[in-house]
Amino acid sequence: MGRHRASLYDEIDQAVDGRTEQLWEVASALHRDPETAYQEYRAADLLTGALEDGGFEVERGVARMPTAFVARAGTGAAPRVALLLEYDALPQLGHACGHNLIAAAGLGAALALRSVLGDVEGTLLAVGTPAEEGGGGKVAEVQAGVFDGVDAALMVHPGVHDWSRAPLTAQIQLRVRFHGRSAHPTGNPTEGIDALAALIELFNTLNAVSRRLPPGSHVQGIITEGGKATNIVPDLAEGLFGCRGLTTTARDALVEQLTQCAQGIALATGTTVEVTRDTAGYEHFRDNSTLSDRFSQHMRRSGVQLTPPDAGVFLGSSDIGNVSTRIPAIHPFVAIMEPDGSDHTPQFAAAAGSERGRRAMLASAKALACLGSDLLLHPEIRAEAWAQFHAQAEAER
Repeated sequence: MGRHRASLYDEIDQAVDGRTEQLWEVASALHRDPETAYQEYRAADLLTGALEDGGFEVERGVARMPTAFVARAGTGAAPRVALLLEYDALPQLGHACGHNLIAAAGLGAALALRSVLGDVEGTLLAVGTPAEEGGGGKVAEVQAGVFDGVDAALMVHPGVHDWSRAPLTAQIQLRVRFHGRSAHPTGNPTEGIDALAALIELFNTLNAVSRRLPPGSHVQGIITEGGKATNIVPDLAEGLFGCRGLTTTARDALVEQLTQCAQGIALATGTTVEVTRDTAGYEHFRDNSTLSDRFSQHMRRSGVQLTPPDAGVFLGSSDIGNVSTRIPAIHPFVAIMEPDGSDHTPQFAAAAGSERGRRAMLASAKALACLGSDLLLHPEIRAEAWAQFHAQAEAER
């Protein structure tokens, strides 16, 4: 590390430290006032106001989502680096995934980097990404071209491990509707076609299929409609199924397998069936180790040691996957509670408002900003990241 680069990192650290009170108030305000997917109006107003005050030009309502935004600073030309901010909460649990800390860390990195670098050649973006919890705001932004021409997407996520990358699988939800024929189960039972029996048979079949799925593939379902009364043969039964795969290709293979099972059961039971996609599909996350390794180096400067994730462990899915398969991206985890804990719990929501959460947010903001400076100022780092990206894409074909 050259003296000039080390001096720049120190300036960035100081710029984040100087905003500690502001950033923690943002994180705390979001924590006190959680808003769920696509309803994050106050969060978006708070973040865009802070970015405008910090010298960013803000475009609101991007990708036809009222709570999405893109804040820009710089010349508008390449290179372009995007910091991603999440800020939606979970129903009933609040910020039990710590998105208040993601937003504050991204905001802190953006404000610090803008103040230290000034009008450096290139463009710094702070992208507000709504509805990660089940909506897929990043999917819509990818489709709208928000990340076209961007050289890297950077974000960090609070967790129960200090991991340099996220073992995230591809995911989609399918809605399966079986249609039968109503009848009285004792008065005229032979006239009935039991849609619920067909749906239950699908659960049984998938239980057998699950035993031979490849690592990372998983299907879990619930019954959302199963009839209205015990003395009526159900003519409609509906289930919602979450399908995951280690890769997007593996997920799609599982979708096809589930569809074939449902069609076969419909044929055997005399029902008809519809299988539809209920959510925007999340693709698998492709970590760019050129960038995640550098992020880990920056985190060490704050005393946080990131390691690779434990082998064979998968931590769910996220719409960052759809970004990572198009441009170099990172999604490390920084612990805010011990490994025996879990996100999506009341305990994790409390940790997202704790002193440990505050320290993790500030360290993450510094590391994100330092990595952003690496990308904006050093073309060889961008070239290495893109070379790795293309190599990974070729290996996945």
